Amino acid sequence: MNDAAVGEPFVRILANLAKAAPDAPAVTCGTESVTRAELERRATALAHAYQRLGVRQGDLVTIGLPNSVEFFAAQIAVWKVGATPQPVSWRLPLAERRAIVELADSALVVGVEAADHPDRVCLPAGFEPTAADIAAPPLPELVSPAWKAPTSGGSTGRPKIILAPSPAAITGTAAGEVMGMQSEDAQLVAGPLYHNAPLMFSSYGLLMGHHLVVQPKFDALQALELIDSHKVTWLQVVPTMMSRMLREFRQHPGRFDLSTIRVLWHMAAPCPVWLKQAWIDLLGPNVIWELYAGTEAIGGTIITGPEWLAHRGSVGKPALGELTILDDEGNPLPPGEVGEIFMRPWEGMPKPYKYLGAEIKRVGTWESIGDLGWLDDDGYLYMSDRRTDMIVTGGANVFPAEVESIINGYPGVIDSVVVGLPDDDLGQIVHAVVQADSNVTEDQLRDYLLDQIVRYKVPRAVEFVAEPLREDSGKVRRSLVREQAIARRTGAR
Repeated sequence: MNDAAVGEPFVRILANLAKAAPDAPAVTCGTESVTRAELERRATALAHAYQRLGVRQGDLVTIGLPNSVEFFAAQIAVWKVGATPQPVSWRLPLAERRAIVELADSALVVGVEAADHPDRVCLPAGFEPTAADIAAPPLPELVSPAWKAPTSGGSTGRPKIILAPSPAAITGTAAGEVMGMQSEDAQLVAGPLYHNAPLMFSSYGLLMGHHLVVQPKFDALQALELIDSHKVTWLQVVPTMMSRMLREFRQHPGRFDLSTIRVLWHMAAPCPVWLKQAWIDLLGPNVIWELYAGTEAIGGTIITGPEWLAHRGSVGKPALGELTILDDEGNPLPPGEVGEIFMRPWEGMPKPYKYLGAEIKRVGTWESIGDLGWLDDDGYLYMSDRRTDMIVTGGANVFPAEVESIINGYPGVIDSVVVGLPDDDLGQIVHAVVQADSNVTEDQLRDYLLDQIVRYKVPRAVEFVAEPLREDSGKVRRSLVREQAIARRTGAR
């Protein structure tokens, strides 16, 4: 292996961290906590088991485990045999998982029963290596050609696998340092590890010596308790988490100390202006950072808290690659006009991703993941919505994210999802599904919205639900919400 070309392998970095401070905490999840040395031993034994079961360098290994110490041990074990971790939701419907496993041609599927994939080698959750695996010496150092392969349904609406172009090795500045991480930070991992951001940042943290404080499932009150008790210094969240945490923080005045937080990143969904301002007021503008990018990492924008205060609502300027706004014919749009966001790497940069099972939308050298937005005169980007989510009602465009951000600012509202329902007269009507306290009424909400936005954007109907509308990652299956709303509407007639 040519270290100069590949960089320092992840597995060597982790082994060296375990040698340097074997008793330092590595991962805490629920009631289970392991040191660096314990995690290293566990991953090494698993790696021997995976290799014995036929996993080879360059293979993809599907990991269908919930957030847990077991997940991280499995991921490191996959790196140790030179293979690529391919995480999926442990609650993914079997048909979807089968399609992904087939696409990945997985050499091993971890966290599932053998009957689910009769043509694959499978290991159930809780699998324990044999005594021989545990007693075996460290494996020869191997490097995976792609360090991760998460799935995404973003721009196509159907699951696809996105192979990282980078091997499981570090060259130059560690990516975590770019994100403001410091050695031995305590990092809260609040999102599900089958999503790219929690997977990526927790991996960076491991490689920098962080103590990962992992939530099995996001819970806002527990997140605040963990920040307080573990003195968390770095975390990545999504706006849904921010809203729920803020709500709990305000309901328990004086209970939680958040002063240890040095860096808070938010991403993955548009953040309402009121919510971001509230967190800036709580932690200070220098603590709050925002990233806009896709799993594909074609390009991205970053904005600091102080910048945001001068450009309220923006997601920042390009920090990686170039960005432009194009109309439906592929022509550049001037500042202030909404169009599709296209990005491309800087000249000379390697291709940042490889799809399995999909093609990305291209206009010349520009590529799009399907989002809409506009630029101001200073080149700052503002998000509108995903093209596939846009509602056209009576010939007017309505962006669900805009309406949701206003609904979510109403006292008593926990979350909302806005969808377009078919209508013979208008083509589509705006419909809101709202999770709220019992004292919030449709009339109150409509009166509030009429004071905030133009009438055609105000939902024609509001449904109230008790259950959460989004996954722990902050993502929502909007098509499913729409289908269920149509079914309820049809059944009510």
